Amino acid sequence: THLQRLCGVKAGPGVLVLRRLAQAHARRAGQEVGLVSEHFSQAPQKLSFYSWYGSARLFRFRVPPDTVLLRWLLQVSREGGTACTDAEITVHFRSGAPPVINPLGTSFPDDTSVQPSFQVRVPLSAALLSNASVNVSHPAPGDWFVAAHLPPSSQKIELKGLAPTCAYVFQPDLLVTRVVEISIMEPDVPLPHTLLSHPSYLKVFVPDYTRELLLELRDCVSSGSLGCPVRLTVGPVTLPSNFQKVLTCTSAPWPCRLLLPSPPWDRWLQVTAESLVGPLGTVTFSAVAALTACRPQSVTIRPLLQSSQNQSFNASTGLPSLSPDHQDLGRSGRVDRSPFCLTNYPVMREDTDVVSVHFQLLDRVSVRVCQNTPSMMRLRLNTGMDSGGSLTISLRANKTEMRNETVIVACVNAASPFLGFNSSLNCTTAFFQGYPLSLSAWSRRANLIIPYPETDNWYLSLQLMCPENAEECEQAVVHVETTLYLVPCLNDCGPYGQCLLLRRHSYLYAGCSCKAGWRGWSCTDNSTAQTVAQQRAAALLLTLSNLMFLAPITVSVQRFFLVEASVYAYTMFFSTFYHACDQPGEAVLCILNYDTLQYCDFLGSGAAIWVTILCMARLKAVLKYVLFLLGTLVIAMSLQLDRRGIWNMLGPCLFAFVIMASMWTYRCGHRRQCYPTSWQRWTFYLLPGISMASVGVAIYTSMMTSDNYYYTHSIWHVLLAGSAALLLPPPDEHTEPWTCSQKFPCHYQICKNDREELYTVT
Repeated sequence: THLQRLCGVKAGPGVLVLRRLAQAHARRAGQEVGLVSEHFSQAPQKLSFYSWYGSARLFRFRVPPDTVLLRWLLQVSREGGTACTDAEITVHFRSGAPPVINPLGTSFPDDTSVQPSFQVRVPLSAALLSNASVNVSHPAPGDWFVAAHLPPSSQKIELKGLAPTCAYVFQPDLLVTRVVEISIMEPDVPLPHTLLSHPSYLKVFVPDYTRELLLELRDCVSSGSLGCPVRLTVGPVTLPSNFQKVLTCTSAPWPCRLLLPSPPWDRWLQVTAESLVGPLGTVTFSAVAALTACRPQSVTIRPLLQSSQNQSFNASTGLPSLSPDHQDLGRSGRVDRSPFCLTNYPVMREDTDVVSVHFQLLDRVSVRVCQNTPSMMRLRLNTGMDSGGSLTISLRANKTEMRNETVIVACVNAASPFLGFNSSLNCTTAFFQGYPLSLSAWSRRANLIIPYPETDNWYLSLQLMCPENAEECEQAVVHVETTLYLVPCLNDCGPYGQCLLLRRHSYLYAGCSCKAGWRGWSCTDNSTAQTVAQQRAAALLLTLSNLMFLAPITVSVQRFFLVEASVYAYTMFFSTFYHACDQPGEAVLCILNYDTLQYCDFLGSGAAIWVTILCMARLKAVLKYVLFLLGTLVIAMSLQLDRRGIWNMLGPCLFAFVIMASMWTYRCGHRRQCYPTSWQRWTFYLLPGISMASVGVAIYTSMMTSDNYYYTHSIWHVLLAGSAALLLPPPDEHTEPWTCSQKFPCHYQICKNDREELYTVT
């Protein structure tokens, strides 16, 4: 309900709605004192039907500081005519990182924490243009991401050029209202303020190591009503989740207070004050911001080169000991008397690759976890280029130090650490819901995976707890080993996936493209996966079905069509090894790189159809071989232009069919009888061959899907090879394939004249 009040969605009838919204937005901003409007836009992108995260189109906007209102203007247009179907475009929004979406409803890997994204659906039906607007009040400054996609793609394999070409184009525009007149609240200094009909904007800076922030309204006087009719809105809105605080000071107790535990560190916190009196009333008050500092205890970082007199090492663990003023944190057991509120362990960030970061502790391999004082580590993921991967956190407690009654509780938070372990274990800070982890004697390991972490400083805080007997924890110290890293894809998408880096301008993010029926964010959902037996059966079907080309090869050799036999052998060889390399599972064999095998397979298929039709035309030998060569070169050129364009292969084949039909028509008119003249030729060869070719083309163009591809494409191989064997013409009469001439004892020689097709005696 709170999100619905903050984010409004409106639909408009036409393209002018966007311009009118922008103009109205600017007018309203100009009417209020201290507000300015800014407009941001990005180039439109063509949407795709969703099959994996790379199908979504990502847009990245930079929201300036002190922004009080965002308005996204979403415009979707359709190109392609009336043959295009209606569609519903889904648009996702998120602050700080790309939205984690799951349109297919697949499962995520174990130990993965995902929040559902905030989304808006834009229907596109009869109209060629549709638009909508989304408003966000008091947004968080920084990166905002918008991802748009069409519904999940169908399983049908459509050939390029036969299906109607429909283009759905999406373009977002961003209108920003930013405040330029803002009052700064100094800690513990009352700020007198008079509130009129328009909202007033204040902000306070929260430094590092702030434990609590207390906002207080004092000396409130209203001219139009009793009490203090003021509403304070504290903090920014971050989608999909929102922890913005609203304080309404209309009744006692006085003074009106709002306590924020663990506010975000090292940033300005925005406060909006609104009057509830009315347009003519005024309210005066004093605003006070009180900060409670947290005194950190930092573990000393010793230089690598240091004299042995200034070093003391623990012989059992190999860890440098704490400095003398910090030794009460370790084995003395006096942690509860320490004035420190946390122990800060320095962490080194090591960039290993694109969207790949490794975090490790300095001078040690484990963290000392005690009672009452949390142990904290800061993970710097605030470069702006770290939100496109997956943050993985793994904890492992020392087995000998864990007792049955002790529990280690850990929280992972952004912006500020969770420090209130003694009062609550929900890992909730002022404006962020953290991720809880726990270690015990029965479960000494804990893992957490956060896909696309927000751009910010992340904090891991740990503390030792004894739920049943708190006295047992006074002397207890547990060492916890931490493994912290950021990777593009978890486990490199596993054996049934491929990790791909995607780019939007200069921003890089990663996604998993799955195969063999596996799905999910990291290709771990096996609900539709193929078994190993199914993968091998599919590989055998697609490869062994090419052995059907032995039939046209044998017929060609017997009838002395050696060029045609060579083309069929080429097609059989490369089609077999292309499909052996194209398998998505474990049954894979690649003798060349995949792109080369695919090109040779497509070239062989087109050339096989081309030479078969020209051979049926019964052209003169020289003309036939010239057309063989020219047609193959044209097919090779067209495949280089667009390998999957159906007309690049269908065009030459139709041209060959026109040549064959012309030659057959000429012979029918010249001989005054149907050609071919034999009814046996029509009944047992031509009609079955044409039927097999027609069924094969129908299957290839309209019946193939992702599920039945292994069967339908294998049938296509059989029908294509079988039709070629039946459609090849018979050999020329009075010709013996393997002899060029025959000499008689009377020294006469029979020679064939290719030009006149007459036999002469010389």
